[in-house]
Amino acid sequence: MFPLLLVLLAVPLFLSARKQKRAMAEQQKLQNDLAPGDKVMTTSGLYGTVADASHDTTIDIEISEGVVTRWLRAAIREKVVDTEETVVEEKADDEVADVTTAQVAEPLDHSAKK
Repeated sequence: MFPLLLVLLAVPLFLSARKQKRAMAEQQKLQNDLAPGDKVMTTSGLYGTVADASHDTTIDIEISEGVVTRWLRAAIREKVVDTEETVVEEKADDEVADVTTAQVAEPLDHSAKK
């Protein structure tokens, strides 16, 4: 009975350790593969573009036009897709929907209220 209990406790611990090790390896690969021009998000939620990735432990991120800050590579959480293009496409879709709705809607007659 005791060996079965030991196995039931050891298996989840082993699987959890493997999952954590795999996640750390993926994060390390991401941080090592960064190149200028990559859009990234830091662990504090700051979005920017990699300006210089030539240092071993740090990376320069352009957070606004002409504003470059230096960060530890470990502070990079993930690469992101260009959200600006997505927002522009969504706004264009919304404008098309608004125009279509405006063309279909009938004008209200406010003169009857007086």
